[in-house]
Amino acid sequence: MCRIVKKQKISEGIFRLDIKSPLIASERAPGQFVIISVDDHYGERIPLTIADADAEKGTVSIIFQAVGKTTCMLAKMNPGDKLACMLGPLGNPTHIENFGHTVCVGGGIGIAPLYPIIQALKKAGNTLTVILGARTSELLILKDEIEAIADKLIICTDDGSEGRKALVTEPLKEVCESDHPDMCVAIGPPVMMKFCADATKPYDVPIIVSLNSIMIDGTGMCGGCRVTVGDETKFVCVDGPEFDGHKVDFKNLIARLNSFKRQEYHSSLECRLQSVKDKG
Repeated sequence: MCRIVKKQKISEGIFRLDIKSPLIASERAPGQFVIISVDDHYGERIPLTIADADAEKGTVSIIFQAVGKTTCMLAKMNPGDKLACMLGPLGNPTHIENFGHTVCVGGGIGIAPLYPIIQALKKAGNTLTVILGARTSELLILKDEIEAIADKLIICTDDGSEGRKALVTEPLKEVCESDHPDMCVAIGPPVMMKFCADATKPYDVPIIVSLNSIMIDGTGMCGGCRVTVGDETKFVCVDGPEFDGHKVDFKNLIARLNSFKRQEYHSSLECRLQSVKDKG
């Protein structure tokens, strides 16, 4: 079993766990993910992107938001506790090269998987414009770490509590118009990634998106994560998780995710009620 060695509450409902797993830490690459089970009695397996890793310490870091039953259970775990299992690294690594000027767009918890990609792109020699978006400043994660890497950082919040009161697509369009970047990488909610793809298309700026479809086994066996990309059926866990954003059928992806929306809502409600009880 994989032991938790460090826990950090980043903001309300968002946590970072450092987990001892020397083999995964030594093999992982930007863009890859793990599938975890919290304990042997509760069987749900969830995918979480590796936000960082330390090969010397043998640890991997995951950042997640406590919104469903499993993530709420995970949020209650502490250093010394052990996960039932952690499988990985899974998925194809991000293709990294010196594209030139690269725009990286992260929304909400999607900023976490974007962080190692930003690190790798900078190491490869790219000039980086990074656009980060969140509902409020309290939900904006990894700002300081990314600001230390990016050549230019643009912050957007829905309520204007930090940076610009705007959606991330607004500055993305401005960058495409003024600088015509060589590549764009966007990770966040599906609707955000769809509109980022729409924003870059008129300027012929290529865009890579990381999809978060429903996933069970992570090895291509269940078919739950299937998506349509360029009129072909792909499986996010083995063919992705990253795809050409201009070819992804976001309408199909969002419809499949919405089919689980009611179940997720009840799970989230149960989580919030339990949190209230725990606070007394």
